[in-house]
Amino acid sequence: MPDLLSVLTSLAWPLAIALAWLAGEFGQRWTGLPRISFYGLVGFALGSAQIGVLPAADLGPVALLANIAFGLVLFELGNRINLRWLVNNPWIGVAGLVESSLTFVLVYLVAIAFGAAQITALLMAALSMATSPATVVRVINEQKSSGQMTERVLHLSAQNCVLAVFAFNAIIGIWLFRTQDAVSEALWQSLVMLAASIVAGAVFGLLVPALLRAIGNAQQDTTVAFALAVILLVSICDVGGLSPVVAALAFGLTVRSRRVTFTQTQRNFGALGEVLTVLLFVYAASTLDWRLVAAGGVMAVVVVLVRLLAKTAGVAAFSHLSGVTWRKGALTGLGLAPLAVFVILMLEHARYAGLKVVDDLHAMAAVAMLLEVFGPIIIQRALIWAHEAPESHHAA
Repeated sequence: MPDLLSVLTSLAWPLAIALAWLAGEFGQRWTGLPRISFYGLVGFALGSAQIGVLPAADLGPVALLANIAFGLVLFELGNRINLRWLVNNPWIGVAGLVESSLTFVLVYLVAIAFGAAQITALLMAALSMATSPATVVRVINEQKSSGQMTERVLHLSAQNCVLAVFAFNAIIGIWLFRTQDAVSEALWQSLVMLAASIVAGAVFGLLVPALLRAIGNAQQDTTVAFALAVILLVSICDVGGLSPVVAALAFGLTVRSRRVTFTQTQRNFGALGEVLTVLLFVYAASTLDWRLVAAGGVMAVVVVLVRLLAKTAGVAAFSHLSGVTWRKGALTGLGLAPLAVFVILMLEHARYAGLKVVDDLHAMAAVAMLLEVFGPIIIQRALIWAHEAPESHHAA
């Protein structure tokens, strides 16, 4: 019997991934909703804190694969960022700064109003600034959407991630030092970490295309080469205490500047990316404890609503200045709703680093669960309402 239990435990994750994939395929076919919403539901239902079907991933191979999957998504997002566009139209970046700052302030005030400790409120506010690139990229690729709103959501989600990483690490630093010099010291360390992460990604972005040209493969299918490079970069960041989020974004951005871009067949890194995407969303949802989700439920609903309002209003306010209508500006802000995977992985990294303060973020667990399911649906609806998804994908 113990041998049978051991075998079943070993098969738990592969079976969960297969079940999630089936749920996503049939769920999307029957409802028209994004597949990743169903991946999240399966992960939460089978999670170890829920009914004990999935063994805890901890720092094992499943967690590593999830981080690699996230790195691949971030690389692809960075590869789609056009810095020249942001320079020519700086109001897009300004809108991103305003909506993320407004989100920080409003979420902080909500958390304090609900009686949260100051450090908890600050961390919630920092995490709420972000937009989950995994959800954004996956839904945009699945919908085959293109247009002004699509591009703005991609660019703003990348900006939001960098700002959230900086703010989160700065607040953690302040909490750890707890001295009068904590603010300047923590901000400086967070800036150094960001700079080092950018440099690491940029170095990879220069070396990999050069290597591909040296072996005569620069214009061919480079999916495997970039995937291996992302795996190595994420591992280096893990060991070196750098941000794999920022490094992978910088890697993709630098590769684009070297004029090495993905073809349509390479979106999501092909079959490899598809499998890892399923694993990523199942893993992320499986780490959520239903007791924490239930405990933070009421505050989470308010945080989700306030965050949606802040991002929508912040982007819409700069619509005309940045060259789009109020309607498209508001829909762009609405498209920044996804959050779950980014928050969950950031909290897991902090927990593995021994930061016990993250255990008090009950409401963020509930926010993550809500947006794990509804975040993909919100951005899908926004893309459809903006008329940037083909008609064949409008089934609801």
